[in-house]
Formats: sequence, structure tokens, C-alpha cells
Amino acid sequence: MAKSRLFSRRHAFYLSLGSLTGLSALTQHKLTHDSQKMQLLTNAEKRSFLVLGETPLKERAISKGLIYGADCGTLDLQSASQLANALVKECSMLVAGFLKWDILRPTVDSFDFSKADWFAEFARNHHLLLRGHTLVWHEALPSWFKDTVNRQNCEKILTQHIQQVVGRYAGQMHSWDVVNEAIAFEPRNSQDWRKTPWLEFLGVDYIDIAFRIAAEADPKAMLVYNDFGLEHDKPQDEAKRKAVLKLLEKLKSQGTPIHALGIQSHLLGHEARFNAQKLRSFLKNVASMGMKILITEMDVTDKKLPLDTAVRDRIVAAAYEDYLSVVLDEPAVICVTTWGLSDRQRRSGFETLHRVNNNSYYLTSGILVGHFLTSTMEASLERQPT
Repeated sequence: MAKSRLFSRRHAFYLSLGSLTGLSALTQHKLTHDSQKMQLLTNAEKRSFLVLGETPLKERAISKGLIYGADCGTLDLQSASQLANALVKECSMLVAGFLKWDILRPTVDSFDFSKADWFAEFARNHHLLLRGHTLVWHEALPSWFKDTVNRQNCEKILTQHIQQVVGRYAGQMHSWDVVNEAIAFEPRNSQDWRKTPWLEFLGVDYIDIAFRIAAEADPKAMLVYNDFGLEHDKPQDEAKRKAVLKLLEKLKSQGTPIHALGIQSHLLGHEARFNAQKLRSFLKNVASMGMKILITEMDVTDKKLPLDTAVRDRIVAAAYEDYLSVVLDEPAVICVTTWGLSDRQRRSGFETLHRVNNNSYYLTSGILVGHFLTSTMEASLERQPT
């Protein structure tokens, strides 16, 4: 009985120590979170985001030797005339979102280019550059893919797809996202590939295969590897940057016709861990391989930011300015494309605590950039040598 009581007391003591440790960890997490929030607020409060003039974004970018564009996904511009007009006014480039497999390939033996053709004609009629997104991705695959594609026919189906799609728009595309997100979400090492049907059936060589087929189908298009999670000073971002560099080095060393890296740039408004020097070094390493860099899907999610409209918008504006101040300082960066142009059309998963703001005109998906995108872009572009 005495031993039992002793065990119970020890057990209770250990439990209490565990509880204290847990509480300590929670307290530390809260203190860290509060500290980061205060850092974000202080960082944003000290700045001015005054809008200078009404010059369209594309003209501000062109004056600094850059291209500004927007990726509106699969929005129907035919029924959204206000958005279409804004895109023509503000952008030099559009991203054709109707070129994913699930839209183009109703069956294994057929293609439906009707929506993509309309989008290409819209860009052509308004003298806009066009980007293609995307030829190889693990998402947006048609329903027939899983039961049809296997090790025996995968390369043939991939080859036919790229030849048909890239060939149809040959000479019309500024650039193609040939392969999208081939590296693991949180890579443990430089060889940690995302588990996809392409990797399963063709091995890592599917990346090289795709680029070579695309280059043959359209020798004039800029061919891009596109990925996310490269922007912040987090362990997973650092691992991703290293993995991307290894991939690019491998492709260049074997003569793969790759011309540029696309950095999606889905920024987190609540994330204070941003290291300008690390990001700048990464960009220089990419540029040293003779590659261009495109900012392909830039936005800032404000989901975890304060509810106060003015405070939230200032933090978002500061996030844009911090990021653009670094990336636009790298001469290899030639293009900035935002994820959409209007907050009325936001992508799933990047919901925001929204309200209607009639003073906001230039809005990027998932956030209320409002007039701040104009001033932030301007402020960052002004740092570039003319």
C-alpha cells in the first residue's frame, strides 16, 4: 500500500511537471506570437504608403524595365467587363489559366481549346503578353487520368499533350510554366521530390523530358520551373530554396532547355520571419546560372491579421514593400505577376476577413492591397537604377 501511495505521488508529481512544461511551451508560443505581431505593427506604422498619381501599373513597371501582369485563373472575362477593362488598363501580361489538363482534356483522346483560344485572342487583341500555366502539375488532372495513365503509356501521353498544347500557341507565348511544384512541400533534403503520378511513372527525369518537348514545340517561348515556399525565413523555406537550387543546377548541367525560375510569392501577412539577405543571396545564386526570375503569383494572405481595416492594410502594404524591395533589386527579375486584380475573385484556401472598401481599386486575391499596391510597387521600383 505504501509503495502504491508513493507511486501515486510520484506519478502526480511527474504529471504536474509535464503540465508546467506544457504551460511553459504555450506561454512561450504566445509570447513569440505577440512579439511577432508587435513587430509587424511597428514595422508598418513607421511608413508612408502615399499614392503618387494615377499612372497604370504597367507603365510604372515598363519605365523600370519590368513587366507587370495578373493571373486571373479561370475567370470568365466575357461576363466580367469591368475586370477585363481593368486588366487591359493595368497589365502588360496575362496568365492563361485555361491551359490546365482538367480543362483542356475532357477525354484521353480529345482536347477542348475553346476557352483558352478566347483568352489568347483577348490578349492578342489588346496587345498583351501571354503566359501559359501549366504543362506538368500534380493537381488539376482530369477524372480519366488515374485509371488510364500508367508506366507504359505515361511518357507518350505527356509528350502528345505538350506537343499539342505548346504547338497550338507557338509564337504567342511569352513564357510557359513547364513544370509546377515538383519539390516536396517541406523537403527533408535536396532530393525530396513531391510524390506525383509523373514521378511514380517516369522518375525524376519527367522534368527534363517536359522541358525538352516544350522547347521543340515552341523554341521562342521562355521555359520556366515554378514553385512556392521560397520567400520567408522559415526552416521549410530554407530547405525549399536549397532543393530548388540543386534542381536548377542539375537541369542546367545536363543541358535541359530551362530559362527561368518562377517564384510564386504567396506571402503571409502575419509572418514576421523575413530575411532580406538570405532571399537576396538565393536570387543571386539563381541569376548566376544565367537564368531569369519571374514573380508569378504574388499575393499576401491577411487571414491572421488584426480585424482593424487600417492596421491590416498597412501590414499588408509593408509585406509587399519589404518583399519587392529585395526581389526588384535583382537585375535577373524581369516580371511581377499578381494573383488576380480584384478581391471579388479570390482563390479557395486564401479566405480573408473582408469588408467592402470602395476606396480600394487595385486589389489582389486574398488581401486588400487597395491603393497600396500602386504605392508599394512604385516605391520598390524607384530603387532600381534607371
